[in-house]
Amino acid sequence: MNQRWRIGSIFGIPLFVDASWFVVVALLTWVDGSDWQQMYPAWGTGWAWGAGFAMALLLFGSVLLHELGHSLVAKAQGIQVNSITLFLFGGVAAIEQESKTPGQAFQVAIAGPLVSLGLFLLLSLATLILPGNTPAAVLAANLARLNLVLALFNLLPGLPLDGGQILKAAIWKATGNRFRGVHWAAKTGQVLGWIALSLGLGVVLFFGATNGLWLALLGWFGIRNATLYDRFTNLQEALAALKASDAISNDFRVVDAEMTLREFADRYLLAETRPSSYFAASEGRYRGLVQAEELSNVERSLWESQTVQTLVRPLTEIATVQQTAPLTEVILLLENQNLPRVTVLSPAGAVAGVIDRGDTVRALVKALNLPVSEADIRQIKEAGSYPASFQLPAIAQSVLRDAAPAVTPAPVTPEVTTN
Repeated sequence: MNQRWRIGSIFGIPLFVDASWFVVVALLTWVDGSDWQQMYPAWGTGWAWGAGFAMALLLFGSVLLHELGHSLVAKAQGIQVNSITLFLFGGVAAIEQESKTPGQAFQVAIAGPLVSLGLFLLLSLATLILPGNTPAAVLAANLARLNLVLALFNLLPGLPLDGGQILKAAIWKATGNRFRGVHWAAKTGQVLGWIALSLGLGVVLFFGATNGLWLALLGWFGIRNATLYDRFTNLQEALAALKASDAISNDFRVVDAEMTLREFADRYLLAETRPSSYFAASEGRYRGLVQAEELSNVERSLWESQTVQTLVRPLTEIATVQQTAPLTEVILLLENQNLPRVTVLSPAGAVAGVIDRGDTVRALVKALNLPVSEADIRQIKEAGSYPASFQLPAIAQSVLRDAAPAVTPAPVTPEVTTN
């Protein structure tokens, strides 16, 4: 697990540093301090090492401002920014959701590089004012150059770079499909990552230059994150297309609401195999969900006289969805109300089936042709929760935020057949 520490907040956005950040600060301090001792001997050892440390901090300050550019534009669009984290490869702003339009997505993406370009111009101007070869002038010149590199590098058209976000917005605008934009930008990011990885390793193997390792590491980072973008978008795209009817299970039984509790217990609860749910019906109409667990609270002496109706909770009082409801709605209903399962109704208001967490996973892995076994799905059903590594509720939430609200028709009382 990555370890990070909160060091404050800025504009209400929590600011964190990752453990890897300290390694890079130490490395940059050592490299610049060593070089400047030789280049500017008049500074002395203390000023050289102090300037190296200041350079490391100022560089990450530039990265922070870059990420703050993205964050403030996102906040202006009403989007929550959960945090900014400084780490090995720079920084990342954890923006909660996608912009609503490709134009707004472009604004968020371009804000960071524009901040870096602005810093480059300001620092370049400062180098014209400050006296030459002083620590302040050298810091300004180097920081200007690095901000220009930061802006141009981030404009490369592949995820996870800002240029990839810009490419995504452009394809989204051209095709009207955000998912297609992400897929194209992710594929481009993977290509750029493989180029960087190959060049870096080539520099190390053929020229013996160890600085190629950094380029190779950046390439690996790009490949990994572009692939994650692509996979996450595949999950979003598949989930957005699924309805409750795609995950529905017939793991329920309809029973006569007028049968005695004794008969219900003997016929159904003592059976070797039992469905997950029972629904009661009488006179051709559904009466509701049978709360079988409540049977233990009824005196056994009353089992012969009381009927199943005493255990029934009407359909209007339980969590239900229509067959046409998005599967995302079902997933969030399960999580937000901490339910074991949700009842699915047909257009006529009849009980069409039930859905639990295992059913949602089965529908998704079937749509994506993922190698998840029935044993794994049974484990999810028995545990009543998703694996920690499979954040399906978070994915459903991200999809639902981008979807228009659906109108659910009012149910009608159906006719049924009991058994």
